[in-house]
Amino acid sequence: MDGLPSLNRLIRQLQRLPYLASKNVYRVSQYFLELSTAQREEFCRILLESCQSLRPCPICCAWSEVGSGCLFCDASTRDRSIICVVESWYDLQAIEHTGVYKGLYHVLGGVLSPLDGIGPNELLLDKLQSRVGSTVKEVVLALNQTPESDATAAFIARLLKVSDVLVTCLARGLPVGASLEYSDRLTLNKALLERRMF
Repeated sequence: MDGLPSLNRLIRQLQRLPYLASKNVYRVSQYFLELSTAQREEFCRILLESCQSLRPCPICCAWSEVGSGCLFCDASTRDRSIICVVESWYDLQAIEHTGVYKGLYHVLGGVLSPLDGIGPNELLLDKLQSRVGSTVKEVVLALNQTPESDATAAFIARLLKVSDVLVTCLARGLPVGASLEYSDRLTLNKALLERRMF
């Protein structure tokens, strides 16, 4: 589209989005272009407000509202003896939607991937290590079943071996290579209930 530089700039920006399939970039571009001015302004306003109003919790690293407590860390009903380690906040949401798990969370922010330059220092492992103390009895490694996730789980298990905590992982009811985000509630429920020693 050589004659449409504005459209090209929009498409280039959308191509930077990690989960947007390249074949959908043009559809999403058209969607935004066909919105009314008021709808576009509202979308941009909400995006900017969300970026200003949301911050990672300093304890579990899940998103929380600025000026408000964490939905999980500050809830008196959560079981503080167990921490569920997930890769991302949407994996946390997948676990939470099962309605089975009632403990605390820890969001890593990714997995070990040396080829992508992601080592232990790029993940939030130091925060996890500092949380595992006398009150925490179990750490559940609820990571996706990929080679990188498995390597990350093994690294965390070694890291926590010095502490007196039980390290478990989800049962293998989840298909290999699957993302928690796309798993159905029953499969996640079963995987949580049948977790095993790591």
